[in-house]
Amino acid sequence: MFSKLLGKKKESIGKENQEKAELLKKISTMNLTEMRSYINNKIEALPLCEDGLNGVILKLITPDSITKHLYIKENDMDSKKKKAFDLVILISKNKKITFKTVDAIGVFIELYASIIKEYDTQYKEIYTSRFKDAITIALSNINTLSDFKAKMNLLGES
Repeated sequence: MFSKLLGKKKESIGKENQEKAELLKKISTMNLTEMRSYINNKIEALPLCEDGLNGVILKLITPDSITKHLYIKENDMDSKKKKAFDLVILISKNKKITFKTVDAIGVFIELYASIIKEYDTQYKEIYTSRFKDAITIALSNINTLSDFKAKMNLLGES
């Protein structure tokens, strides 16, 4: 009896891992506009989830396996840089954000600090402070969600 239950559990875990892998594979082929559509939950075939948010930010901070270059380079067009910066801010404001994603946003800011500073100076933008505000909002959203889950656990709901 228990083996059947455990077998189904293993199958569902395997299926979840397979779905996650497929999602991350689809995200790896997206451009910035498609990633923005995904984050805004505009792609019906791909519902937005925590793993997807994390996958998008990881794509921006992980070097390409072949070229060993990051997604954004110093000599990229300014419009690409702006789209990437706006995408990170959009991710940070999403309600499905996790600590792992916030940590990855911190890595993004560290990796691209010189590009962000140069862009701010050249175009008189304020992305440096926007990123700080975005992380504050993200942590606030996580705390709110955590408080909500704690209250639901007190009430006996999961």
